[in-house]
Amino acid sequence: MLVLFDIDGTLLHTLSAGIHAMRAALRDLHGIEADFGKVEIHGRLDTLIWRELGAVHGFPVDDAAHAVFKRSYSEHLERRFAAENTAKSFDGTHELVQAVRAMPGVTCGLLTGNYEPTGRLKVRCAGFDPDHFVVNAWGDDGPDRPSLVPVAMRRYRERHGREVAPRDVLIIGDTPYDVHCAKAHGARVLAVATGHFDVDSLRAAGADRVERDLRATPAIVEWITGG
Repeated sequence: MLVLFDIDGTLLHTLSAGIHAMRAALRDLHGIEADFGKVEIHGRLDTLIWRELGAVHGFPVDDAAHAVFKRSYSEHLERRFAAENTAKSFDGTHELVQAVRAMPGVTCGLLTGNYEPTGRLKVRCAGFDPDHFVVNAWGDDGPDRPSLVPVAMRRYRERHGREVAPRDVLIIGDTPYDVHCAKAHGARVLAVATGHFDVDSLRAAGADRVERDLRATPAIVEWITGG
């Protein structure tokens, strides 16, 4: 089995440190004050957020410009956390990750809209060991969130030398985007209302199970193993 956690709104929150760091990077690179009110953020890939901001503000969005932005954003976020670490884990998430890692035959990973450097940084600053997540799909590994699920499944195969069936993939996330990307590939999804979406909206999106938070470790583990 492959269990994939989302980062922002699921494992942790950062008091919008990522948005502030993106804004600082775009200010440095293009001299603009990025208007995040004109793009959808929650549950989105960082690549898509950056491209849509490019459409709003008219800065270049080619591959070379993307590489420069990713580097600048990562540097700004690292400096921001060094000055004040606002990355905090949600109650129960450390216990759940630990329990998942201890389950026989289960591989623990990440499926997130974050780029790898910034995603690993957020996880580490919230007290997790990034290396405990061994099969990951990052925000620039595909054009949209559903495309990340096959990436994670391929990396599982490369690591273990065997396929993982879609029904044995579980995505844990806090937005309808997490639900939809799982359902697009026949995976299961546990949705948690610790982000910007409530229980009712996550249930309406089609999640297999919805929790208000991830504190009920024994019940969640029982559901994972029995589901």
